[in-house]
Formats: sequence, C-alpha cells, structure tokens
Amino acid sequence: MNTNSKGSNDMRGGSLRTTSFDVAALAGVSQSAVSRAFTPGSSIKESTRQKILEAARKLNYVPNSIASSLTTHRSNMVAIILGSLANPFYVHVLQEFSLSLQKKGRQTLTFTLGEGMGTDEAIMRVLQYQVDAVILTSAQLSTRMINMCQDRGIPVVLFNRYIPYSGTYGVRCDNVAGGRMIADAFLKAGAKTFMMITGDPNGTTSQDRERGFTERLLEAGISRDAIYSYPGLSSYDGGAAAVDRHAETGKDFPDAIFGIADIMAMGAMDNLRIRYGKRIPEDIMVAGFDGIPEGARPAYQLTTVAQPMQQMVEHTIDLLHLDEPGKPVEPIPDLPIPGEMIWRATVPSPAK
Repeated sequence: MNTNSKGSNDMRGGSLRTTSFDVAALAGVSQSAVSRAFTPGSSIKESTRQKILEAARKLNYVPNSIASSLTTHRSNMVAIILGSLANPFYVHVLQEFSLSLQKKGRQTLTFTLGEGMGTDEAIMRVLQYQVDAVILTSAQLSTRMINMCQDRGIPVVLFNRYIPYSGTYGVRCDNVAGGRMIADAFLKAGAKTFMMITGDPNGTTSQDRERGFTERLLEAGISRDAIYSYPGLSSYDGGAAAVDRHAETGKDFPDAIFGIADIMAMGAMDNLRIRYGKRIPEDIMVAGFDGIPEGARPAYQLTTVAQPMQQMVEHTIDLLHLDEPGKPVEPIPDLPIPGEMIWRATVPSPAK
C-alpha cells in the first residue's frame, strides 16, 4: 500500500481523507485561500471562490470545523439556553438566532432546561464545550456563573430578561410599556373588570408585563379587587386552565383577559368559546403579548403587543462581539426596545 499520499488514513474504511492542501493544489491557490472560501464574509474574489468550490466537489472535501477550532481556539459555536418550549415564541426565537448566526458562519448549540434544572447547572454543562458565547433566554443566573464565564472570555447576553440588582442585563422588549398598552386598549374599549394569566413567577418578563398592566389600571382608578390573576405556566393548556380556575370561584367572568403570552391567551380563548359559550370580544375581550404568527390565524385574530424579535436578535448578536474575540468581556447595558401594538379582532380598536 502506498502510504505517501497527502491525505490521512480514515481508520473506519481505510480510505484517504482529503485535506485543504489537496483542494489548494487542485485549484492552484494557497491553503489560506481555501480557508477563506469556506468562511462566510471573508474577502475573496468570487471567481477564485468558485474555482475552489469546484475543486472541493471533485475531491469530496468538507472543512473540518473541529480541527479548525484546535488551531484558532474558536469553535464558532454559540450556546443558547432555553426554558420551556411550550411557548412558541421561543421556538421562533431559536429559529431566528440559528438563521442569523449561520449567515455569520456560526452555529448554535442549544440547551433546554429540563424539569428541576436551574440555569447555573445548564451553564456548567455549556462550559464542557468550547463555545464562543452564551445567549440566555430563561430563568436566573448567579453572579458566580457570570464571573466563571467572563473569566474564560465567554460573553453572556440575556435575551428578553435581566437579573435585578445584579447589573446583568441584555436585550429585551420594553415589557412594562407593553403591559400598559394592553391596559389602555381595554380601558378605551370600556372594560371595568380584568383578569391576568401570568407566566414564570420568577421571570422578569412576566413580572414586568404584569406590573405595567396593573399600574396603568390602578392609575385609571380601577380597584385591585377588580383585577384577578391566575398562573398559566406559559402554555396553551395553562391559559385554558386559568379560565376554569376563575369559573370555579363562582364569580362572573371579567370584561377583559390579558394573557401575558399569546399562547396563554389563545388557550383561554378556545376554552371560553367552546366550554363556556362566550363570544370574543362581544362578551369578553382578550389580548396577548409576543406577536407569534399563530395568533394571527383566522381562528384567533388576537390583539397583541408584538415583540421586535428580529431587531432584538440582531442587537443580541452584536453585543457578543463574535468578530472581535480579543475584546474584553464587558458588562452588558440594559437595552429595552419598544413593542408594537397589533390591533386585531379580539379587542375593539379605538375610533380613528
């Protein structure tokens, strides 16, 4: 057997593995040009890139990202820590991050918090891998874990939440202002009694939306006794169950229901109509928050505050400084971005 080939032995099949040097030789370019051809955004003439890609196709060459990371100490992987995916908003968030990072030549490493798993535990699992940055969309994170990441030169950006009194922030929708917008919509439509279906009791996202909604109602002279609240677990089933819990009290249904997330509002709507025969908005007004595509479907036509997801994702990625790996990890500023009121069929829109 000839063992003097440029390629290296593939132990599984005894064949030879093509290297970037082989591609460079066939294309008549340097090895660094081959590397640039497979790096999105790199400076290389299109004609040269096409010549390299054609040589790679002929040799069945695929870049080895693991080998590259050993040389550059950069994996081009960004970890995303998610909570429950029962809320479709975060499914769409994951998709947007994945597409945006892929355009920049990066890949996502996704961690979902299982039952009973805290964010600190998830971070410890993340640190077992060579990631370039962490995006956190769920739960709390201790200062110790933040410092551990920063000591390793790994930036951590919070997405749509912050950690109170810690100085740790990130990119988020202005949830307080959004809650106030929903309250104003109900008030202008003549509502006198209200109900909130809440999400994660420890999450700043849910807390801020509740606070904005409640504060605006109190400012308008609404009594606290006229504002009911039930947990909805950030899920469709939780939204439906919140309606049942109120019905079990024997009290009249309120004039308006605010689902802290669209998916809970949608669960409430279906239960109100199917089990209790209520018309929306004639009998009860319903509004949500997030702006997920599902809420715009004909069965719902849900009035909501839409989060500027694409803008939030872009800002988050910018804060990671992925193209400046030598830049020191700095505290992330608080970046609240206004949401947009989307008027649909579940709340009468104000007369123009």
